[in-house]
Amino acid sequence: GCDRDPAAIRTALDNLTRQAWDARGRIEARLLLGEGWESAIGDVRRDSLRAGLIPIVNAMATAGLVSLPGMMTGQILAGSPPMEAAKYQLMIMFLISAGTGLGSVAAVWIGSRRLFDARHRLRLERLRSSVG
Repeated sequence: GCDRDPAAIRTALDNLTRQAWDARGRIEARLLLGEGWESAIGDVRRDSLRAGLIPIVNAMATAGLVSLPGMMTGQILAGSPPMEAAKYQLMIMFLISAGTGLGSVAAVWIGSRRLFDARHRLRLERLRSSVG
């Protein structure tokens, strides 16, 4: 449930940096042809978001069928009607998904913007850690 949110954002950012490094020639070619940084890295950002959202989509697909999430189980054991417990669990799952989606979008946008300087040049050396 809630522990998937940071993992999804981490997966999206990891995928962004790996794909940007692998596609640096293609990105630089697009920049040379006059595209802006957003369109030059657009497909990489889209793939990174897709990869980051896979864990939460899988969690939503199995909730209630394969596993009974904790809140729903607790409510049923406390005597709540199962349909009411399911409604609350759906609300929580949608809130977690929205948080994951917004966090992933923000992280990928900020991360991809950080890969370019003010003159729209690809700056992959910024991926290296300055610590150690």
